[in-house]
Amino acid sequence: MTIRMAAIRELPALVDSLGGDGRRLLRRYAVDPEALASPDALMPIETAEMLIETAATESGRADLGLLLATREVSSMLGVLAVAVQNAPTVGEAIDVLSRYLFVHSPVLSVARGPDPEGRPGIDGVRYERAGGSPPQALDYGLGLVHRTLELLCGGPYGLRSVHLPHPMLAPVAVYTRFFGTDVRFRQQAAVLRVPTLLASTPVHGGDDVLRTIAGSYLRSHFTGANATVGDRVRIILAESPTSPPMRIESVARVLRLHPRTLQRHLTAENTTFDAIHDGVRRDTAHRLITGTDLPFSRVAAAIGMNEQASLTRAVRRWFGVAPRTLRRSPWHQPGHSGTNLTRP
Repeated sequence: MTIRMAAIRELPALVDSLGGDGRRLLRRYAVDPEALASPDALMPIETAEMLIETAATESGRADLGLLLATREVSSMLGVLAVAVQNAPTVGEAIDVLSRYLFVHSPVLSVARGPDPEGRPGIDGVRYERAGGSPPQALDYGLGLVHRTLELLCGGPYGLRSVHLPHPMLAPVAVYTRFFGTDVRFRQQAAVLRVPTLLASTPVHGGDDVLRTIAGSYLRSHFTGANATVGDRVRIILAESPTSPPMRIESVARVLRLHPRTLQRHLTAENTTFDAIHDGVRRDTAHRLITGTDLPFSRVAAAIGMNEQASLTRAVRRWFGVAPRTLRRSPWHQPGHSGTNLTRP
């Protein structure tokens, strides 16, 4: 199974900061460092997990998964921007994440459920990787969920305790400092124990949170003077769930532009918001069809289509073949000269 390479975007810099060579580590596992900047690039999830485990071992930092979660949260949350903006409550934001995390990786899941300790007034937010994660990767994943909840709530959110299924890796004080509460090891699952009332808590900041998330991502990817407005629109759309679709008004708020001003910029660049949006949906569909085994119904949902028939019509328009043929045919794999994945 695969995961977006964006999941380890900050790993090389973290390794460098700890005295190692992050780019060399990536190349050792046949990972192109330049590919980390692509919103569409995929890698085997086992490779990503092995990189995190190796980095922890070679740096001597038993808390590397938690360190990576601290560094990654602003860029990784690009994919949650629409959920954060549209969900009125924290519970609904978690539910959207639960429904669409498969776009990031089909084997990852986050879900609300009962408290594993059975206490009244407490719920569990469970993070899971089908087949199980190595310990550092699990710390990283649950750490990201924790940091996401902090961002949604604008700070501490009443976390009661944390369950982790693996033995303690770093001193317990390191875990309690990161999570701000009691952490228990060798438990049945990775769970954040939160107040039941958290689900009805309004999302803190709304559009301000959206701008923070997307702004951080844009700064990390387009630091030069040559980035066009279309580039910025494309990357915001590529890093956001497409159901519900992100509208031009939302993208304009991220860029701190009036929608009409944004339209004028795009017209001057000989493109339109709809053309960019269609291109992003096309590229996402291609990635999910050719790079995963997801059912076509879920591919359709991932690009904001209500039914598989709509996906079939769109794929025929984009690539000239049906989704099933595209999945089977090597002539339609990414990078082949017969398929244009870069047109606006």
